[in-house]
Amino acid sequence: MDMMKKLIVLASLMYSSLATADIFWFVRTGDGATNWQYVANFSSGILIIALSFTALRLFLSRRQVRTYNNELEEIRTQLELRVKERTATLEDEITEHRETTIRLRHSESYITSILRSMPLMLIGLNKSNQITQWNQRAEEISGVSSSAVMGMDLWEAYPTITISPDQIQQAQDDNETLTIKYSQRGQYHFDITIYPLQDQLETGVVILIDDVTQRVHNETLLIQRDKMSSMGEMASIMAHDINIPLRAILKDVKTVRQGLTDEPIDGMGLNELLEDAVIRGQQATSIISNLVDYSGSGGGEKVMANMKDVVNHSVELANDVLSVMAGLRFRDIKVNFNYADDVPDLACYVTELQQVFLSLFRHSCYALGKVKDLDHSPEINIEVTKFYENLWVRIQHNGRGISLEDQKTIFEPFAADGDADGSYDAGKRLSFSHFIIVEQHQGQIAVTSDPDVGTTFHIQLPLA
Repeated sequence: MDMMKKLIVLASLMYSSLATADIFWFVRTGDGATNWQYVANFSSGILIIALSFTALRLFLSRRQVRTYNNELEEIRTQLELRVKERTATLEDEITEHRETTIRLRHSESYITSILRSMPLMLIGLNKSNQITQWNQRAEEISGVSSSAVMGMDLWEAYPTITISPDQIQQAQDDNETLTIKYSQRGQYHFDITIYPLQDQLETGVVILIDDVTQRVHNETLLIQRDKMSSMGEMASIMAHDINIPLRAILKDVKTVRQGLTDEPIDGMGLNELLEDAVIRGQQATSIISNLVDYSGSGGGEKVMANMKDVVNHSVELANDVLSVMAGLRFRDIKVNFNYADDVPDLACYVTELQQVFLSLFRHSCYALGKVKDLDHSPEINIEVTKFYENLWVRIQHNGRGISLEDQKTIFEPFAADGDADGSYDAGKRLSFSHFIIVEQHQGQIAVTSDPDVGTTFHIQLPLA
């Protein structure tokens, strides 16, 4: 403890001696006096150095500040320029956006106008079969306004529509366009198209219903006109065909009448004459009956018929009425039949199919009549087969074929004036046959031909 006190006292003495030390010792003279001039000079020198240093610092700081200000001004100028450029860009984008909005509104209005003004019924459905589109034609046919049916189930809004939910579902499941031909024979006809929407967030289908009643009526009238034009060709042939049995009948009747006055009466001879008159009368009746059936076609409903019977009856009709200017008659042509055993019945318009076959037989008769080879044996081969869900009929002849150019237009709806020699080009009168097969029976008809070999017509008819 005493030692600690001694240390504290020693430290105090040392601090006191330091506190009293002479800080001006370096400016004192030998006699101990202070040279204040030296002190003043030294102090002023230190002050000048400090002021010089401070001034230098201020100068450098000012230069740095000026540099910073210039940089800041340049940055400010660049920012203002960028702001102006961005503002101009935004104004251009806003202007372009406004113009795009206006164009979109015009396009939307235009498309809406097109949809509403379409001459056929347009209905849009979402995936729940709720109505999303209902154009003006739909309003006219259904008698229900668009505002009243939007969002409703189709069959609740329009119960009498000739479309089933299964058909809508089929189009959606297959993701393909579904075409339906609906008709009430002799009353109205509709072409119905159902197609699913593609690449849309809101899936659904669009239904187009086209009332083609007038078009079908006009086409039917054209078929009848074509049929009547064929009747002119048949008339001269029939006059000759009917005149022959009638003259024979009259001759037999006159002979019988004369024989009844003879003594004794030859009963056996008179009976043979009467039997011959009956046969002649049946021939004339068959010709007239076939012509009546042919001219009376174009009405009624589809009926189930066997294609072999339809073809056979058409051949019988062709035997009665077909001939060509060259002198070749259809009955002079050898007809070969090749019928499959499993040919099923087909729902069809029988008399109209007979008209198709008669037109093809007429074409064959003309082509065979143009062969000048005396050793040529005219033949027609008829084949009827079933292949999967279709019925195929092939009619092939060994007459003059059709050129490749004429094959391209053989089913086009026009009639030629005839060949240079005045004969009629029957190959260009098959547009109505095409209509009957394709439009009325939803089938296909095609031709393959070689001018030196002959021609084959291929007809495909769906069984379903």
